[in-house]
Amino acid sequence: MSPLDDTGAPVPVPDRVRRVVSIVPSLTESVAVTAPGLLAGATDWCTHPAGLDVPRVRGTKNPDLERIAELRPDVVLGNTEENRPADVDAMRAAGIPVWMTEIRTVDVALASLRRMLTEACRVPVPGWLDEASRVWSGVTPGAPRTAVIPIWRRPWMVVGRDTFTGDVLSRLGVSNLYGGHPDRYPKIPLDELNQAGAGLVVLPDEPYRFTEDDGPESFPGIDVALVDGRYLTWYGPSLADAPAALARRLAAARTY
Repeated sequence: MSPLDDTGAPVPVPDRVRRVVSIVPSLTESVAVTAPGLLAGATDWCTHPAGLDVPRVRGTKNPDLERIAELRPDVVLGNTEENRPADVDAMRAAGIPVWMTEIRTVDVALASLRRMLTEACRVPVPGWLDEASRVWSGVTPGAPRTAVIPIWRRPWMVVGRDTFTGDVLSRLGVSNLYGGHPDRYPKIPLDELNQAGAGLVVLPDEPYRFTEDDGPESFPGIDVALVDGRYLTWYGPSLADAPAALARRLAAARTY
């Protein structure tokens, strides 16, 4: 019987997997660090680990389906938030097994990665994943703070309900002011963000690259924490270092 991915779809992966194509950067890193010889292809946006040298298949939203087929993957790894259903359907219709992850919380990420690696990639549980589980089980929240978490500007967009990012921050004591919004990534005017009553603004460097010179000036009088987006939004080997790295940046928040 084929194993089921996070969406409940059966994925006919062979008993021994030799070639994996990943169309999500964090999943690419997960495979590359765990079993680098398996990775047969990745997106143009897959930047970790450093020096990754595999064929590229364009982006998460516009994968080169012909190129993926040419790479003869035993399985393609995707994510319901990152990849389009039409592309997943097209690959499956072409006979390519596609394993979809669906991740909205840290606990789900840890369990999903464990299943993906052991059932879809047929490799043992890696040490970094056990370490990530240990680290997150021992996280102690910092002083409670309420924040807005922009992810884009022009127009301004923020993290809303039911997101991995929101769960990561909540475990560190940061409550997402827009966590109850009907949309997962709502567009909110800047004047509303400034008047919403948040005591903190968390600015990651992806998907929009917020920097000291681009972002903090929009929130006068409010503490701003600039954080590494990989620790805030990626689920993979970075999970083991994320709590400490994010806690340091949150503690260093200041007004600009």
